[in-house]
This record gives sequence, C-alpha cells and structure tokens, in this order.
Amino acid sequence: MNKTETIRCGWAGNDPLYIKYHDEEWGIEVTDDKTMFEFLVLEGAQAGLSWITILRRREGYRKAFAGFDVEKVAKFTDKDVERLMNDEGIIRNRLKIKATITNAQHFIEIQKEFGSFCNYIRSFLPKGKPIVNNWKTLAEIPASTPLSDAISKDMKKRGFKFFGTTICYAHLQAVGYVNDHLIDCICRTK
Repeated sequence: MNKTETIRCGWAGNDPLYIKYHDEEWGIEVTDDKTMFEFLVLEGAQAGLSWITILRRREGYRKAFAGFDVEKVAKFTDKDVERLMNDEGIIRNRLKIKATITNAQHFIEIQKEFGSFCNYIRSFLPKGKPIVNNWKTLAEIPASTPLSDAISKDMKKRGFKFFGTTICYAHLQAVGYVNDHLIDCICRTK
C-alpha cells in the first residue's frame, strides 16, 4: 500500500454511490429531525435487503414520501398506499409502506414528547453524546448492542414497525450517534 492510498471502511467498496455515502454522510451526527426521519424511512425499507439497493432508490423514496416530510407522510391514506404499491422507484412492499406511515405518526408523537426525535435518541446515549468506537476491523463491529436493543424495544412499545435491534444499530451508525468508522478510515474524525 502506498502512502497516497485513501483508506476507508471496507464496506464502502468501489461503488461511487457507496463511497460518496460513506465519505459524506455515514457516521456524521444528524441534528435535524427531517434527516433523521429520512434515515428512519430508508432503514425500514432496507430490512432484508442490501443498503446499496436502497441508496440507489433514495430519490424514488424522496419523491414517493413527500420529500421525507413527516407531517405529510403521517397523513397518507390507503389511496396513497395503493399509489406507492405501483411506484417502481421504491421497494413495493405493502407492510413496509404501511409501516412508514405508522412510523411517521409515532415519530410526531415522540417529537411532541421530547421536543425533537433527535432529543429522544440522545436520551439513550451516555451523557447525550454520540458513542465513538475504536474498531480495527469490520469483523469487530457488532450487528446490535444493548443500546440498540433498548431503543428498538422502546420504539416497538411506542408502535414502530420494521425497527428491530439490527436496523436500529444501523440507524445509529448512519446518523452518527454511534461512530463505527474504523480507526484508520479517512472519515474517522468527521
């Protein structure tokens, strides 16, 4: 390896879309609820699929789900569900579509209770601050943790769907509430 080679987390691979996502978004702390809702929608859609599949359809999701406007999505009706079932820009899974609408409604309830969804997630973090891990290899990174177990359990109790502990952990990583960039990754300190 020469000294000019850029080192990234191995999962970013060579796909330009994945590299851009890794370098510009993944693991960077999200502080606004609109972006937090976007990731919640995308992570729920990803259940059982690869993340790159969802990244490639991100613009389709943006169009289908009102620019990730949680207030609008929460008001979607059965007519919207049928419209979305015919939308080739997203994964056409009725349960996931309905879950997105239900989750939007619960997201708003949490905003009312905590002031923001970000505040809600931070309430689970030690001292309300993101967790920075020190992994050397991808094999060390867990699929879930007691933190994701606790958040997922609480969210399920509140009525959220498609947000198990593994999806929850991926969400925490994506929104930067858990920094799992490997210690030699160029994005480690972003």
